Amino acid sequence: MRVLILGGTGNVGKLVIQQLLERDIEVKAIVRSSSRLPSDSISDPKLTAIQANLLELSVSDLATHLKGCDAVICTLGHNLSYGRIPAIGIWLNARDLVTRATKMVCDAIRELQPEIPIRFVLLNTIGVENPDGSDTWVRTRLERGLVSFMSGVLPPYTDSVRSAQHISREVGKKDNKYLEWVTVRPDGFIDGPVSEYKTMESIQHSFYTPDHITKANIAHFMCELLVGQQLWEKWKFKMPLIIDAKQPEKK
Repeated sequence: MRVLILGGTGNVGKLVIQQLLERDIEVKAIVRSSSRLPSDSISDPKLTAIQANLLELSVSDLATHLKGCDAVICTLGHNLSYGRIPAIGIWLNARDLVTRATKMVCDAIRELQPEIPIRFVLLNTIGVENPDGSDTWVRTRLERGLVSFMSGVLPPYTDSVRSAQHISREVGKKDNKYLEWVTVRPDGFIDGPVSEYKTMESIQHSFYTPDHITKANIAHFMCELLVGQQLWEKWKFKMPLIIDAKQPEKK
């Protein structure tokens, strides 16, 4: 198996690369700077680092890098800093990074027209409702107001919503001749090792009572989706939520 990684220098992306390499899976990673990859990963002969700005590539360029790959994992997210200036990066950096990357991957796969569908695993967030309306949690008026506020002033949240909408509504199930996808929605990220975790089909709680999931567990689930046929069949074309099995007591 060979997997293309987007966002491989991020907190979750680094762990995805590490865990794939530990499974003896070949990895290609498009990164702005290969020096930001962990030294133990960059020295692994199974890893090919492609130094490039993803958004400056054409769809054909990306298709070339995708050729020979069985899957794509995208863990791209937004940098809160802009250069050395903290916090303002969410407004000054590319506001639609994940949405544009999602569209590029889908278009590149269509261009390739692989004989066997390429698996696409997209990292999203529990704050985004499933566009197909299958979430059973009913948000309160206050929560709906908060969502509307975040959509207006926080580009990373809007980007997460639009990337999920694109892959669910624009791609949906109609392109399964060439592309199959899963959008993973973790709850609050925390540090920690791989441990027992749970997956669910629907949001289970409000914004005000978040659960936790270690970054290592997020990476583990994304890797498991690629190597476990039964797990993939269970979740393909869906947006599973993931949380640690053991949660601290809520006050």
